Amino acid sequence: MSVDIDMGAESGGTAVSLDLEELLATRLLVQGNSGSGKSHLLRRLLEQSAPWVQQVVIDPEGDFVSLSERFGHAVVEAADYSEAEVTAIAQRVRERRASVVLNLEGLDVDAQLRTAAVFLSGLFDAPRERWYPVLVVVDEAQLFAPAAAGEVQEDARRAALAAMTNLMCRGRKRGLAGVIATQRLAKLAKNVAAEASNFLMGRTFLDIDMARAADLLGMERRQAEQIRDLERGEFLALGPAISRRPKLVRIGTVETGSRAAAPALMPLPESSASLMGDLFDAPPPPPRAVPERPSRMDVDALVPETVQETPTPETTAESEPVIVAVLRAIVAEEGPSSRETAAIYQDFRVRMRMNGMAHVEMDIAAFARRLALARIGLLSEGDIDDAWARALNLAEDLPEDMLEVFLLIASRARKGGAAPSDDEIARLYNTTSLGRIRRLLEFIEARGVIAVRKDMRGRRSFTIPALGWTTASEEPQPAAIGQLL
Repeated sequence: MSVDIDMGAESGGTAVSLDLEELLATRLLVQGNSGSGKSHLLRRLLEQSAPWVQQVVIDPEGDFVSLSERFGHAVVEAADYSEAEVTAIAQRVRERRASVVLNLEGLDVDAQLRTAAVFLSGLFDAPRERWYPVLVVVDEAQLFAPAAAGEVQEDARRAALAAMTNLMCRGRKRGLAGVIATQRLAKLAKNVAAEASNFLMGRTFLDIDMARAADLLGMERRQAEQIRDLERGEFLALGPAISRRPKLVRIGTVETGSRAAAPALMPLPESSASLMGDLFDAPPPPPRAVPERPSRMDVDALVPETVQETPTPETTAESEPVIVAVLRAIVAEEGPSSRETAAIYQDFRVRMRMNGMAHVEMDIAAFARRLALARIGLLSEGDIDDAWARALNLAEDLPEDMLEVFLLIASRARKGGAAPSDDEIARLYNTTSLGRIRRLLEFIEARGVIAVRKDMRGRRSFTIPALGWTTASEEPQPAAIGQLL
């Protein structure tokens, strides 16, 4: 049975509908500058589809908590819970098919990214029998899937970006239909935006955003100017769930309102010199009353009363053999170019769940260390002999992201193998900058952990002085050999 959602009307009054089943299969991207009516559009979509499909809203500003009053959404105040509890809520949301609004308003930006990441991962990691269709709406998506690193902490950015990538790239098979909204297309990661097949483009003024919007709509660059002329609440719509050709739609009315309504102009009060003088003599104002939160419906049923009520983590004895087997499989399947650690971490969690170990406590930092050790063959504690223990002690003062490079060098040096090339180190460090590689090695050498030597032919070798381990000289690069011949 096809379900059509009334989104509004064209300029001539013809109704514009959205095929909900098609949307669940093809995802949606909404773009519009502040004041373009982007949040109004999302609210219209949520209200019209509420009777038909489970909904999850990632709400960084608390704009959508009013859905609880009219449509019964559970409001999850993220600031009230730990990461473990947020994960438990996400798992129960999928189990009980509850519609929720994850309100991130009370958190700073880094905490918002981490909380959204663990919540989306909890939805994504649900067992197969709970893969019911869910409309996952993410407002201000450029915060959670930025196109470039910003002022937020790198681990938080990577975790959120990996979760958003999973939602848009792999979520469909798990019943998760991503609806992402952004003020700036240029600030949204391209691999996330590219997974959407339906588009609703609102008013924007910057040339770079207009150009990207026009590309997504299949319009010529000279036609992109009309995006600048759109009125508030008007959007250009395109996609299999809406229209096969771009059409202009004015979004219809909504039943609920946002707490962030635009301020209205009003006349200033009449003032006198004596009244203005009282400003400096007035007593301090009374404490501001804390407004009552919207109804949380069944949130308390979604989260355990105490952290101890969350599923008990598997013991080390039970989980360690599975962890070793999963790490061995991941390392064996890795190609010549490494993925981001955050993406591999998500893959690891899915594999652990598939092996019946859903509650192993290992954060991304601990996983990164285990992965670095696994790549050189140290899969378990039993593989770490006294010599390797001394090597790991030498690396204690190095930043975590340099551990894997040191371990690669140490592994080659212990066996007397050829020194790793710049290309090998670059792939491991996820960079294409040779200057960055040079500064990385200089940093490690300045700590006295390694010594770098070049022979007269310019071939490099590494020594770990404290252990007496030395690599053979770096193998000549194929390109250089070709030039000599």
